[in-house]
Amino acid sequence: MSPLVTAPTDPAVLRQAFGCFPSGVTALCALDAGTPVGMVASTFTPVSLRPPLVSVCVQDTSATWPKLRRQGQLGLSVLAEGQDLVCRSLAGRDGDRFTNVDWESGEDGGVYIHGANLWLSCSVHAELPGGDHTIVLLEIHGLRADPDREPLVFHGSRFRRLAS
Repeated sequence: MSPLVTAPTDPAVLRQAFGCFPSGVTALCALDAGTPVGMVASTFTPVSLRPPLVSVCVQDTSATWPKLRRQGQLGLSVLAEGQDLVCRSLAGRDGDRFTNVDWESGEDGGVYIHGANLWLSCSVHAELPGGDHTIVLLEIHGLRADPDREPLVFHGSRFRRLAS
């Protein structure tokens, strides 16, 4: 292992370092005037059981978050193994992110991705500054889980599978 880099400020070095930690991938989506809007967040963390809270981190430059933040309810889908193309579509910067993505909207206005292993119906509980990101705490109002489906794992800037 190489020696510590003091005061790492190079974003490329930090991105590579953060890539050493595997994460799941979530889609945060809702209807905005009847049209689905959504984004991908790999910085998803369960936070609290009482109240039921999870967090995601959103880039401050996101053009999608302002649209989602004003919705009453949000759908959070934890993507499953094999949904890497869905992830790439929802993370795209141009065109319709929902082209070739199977989804449905709930009565609450949240949008949920078919094939995901977890759906959470959420609302914004709090937003906290976090450098060039905003840490968003989401309160869970409903869920549907399929724990037998393997998750989509992102590690080292690529999608991976869990070992059996």
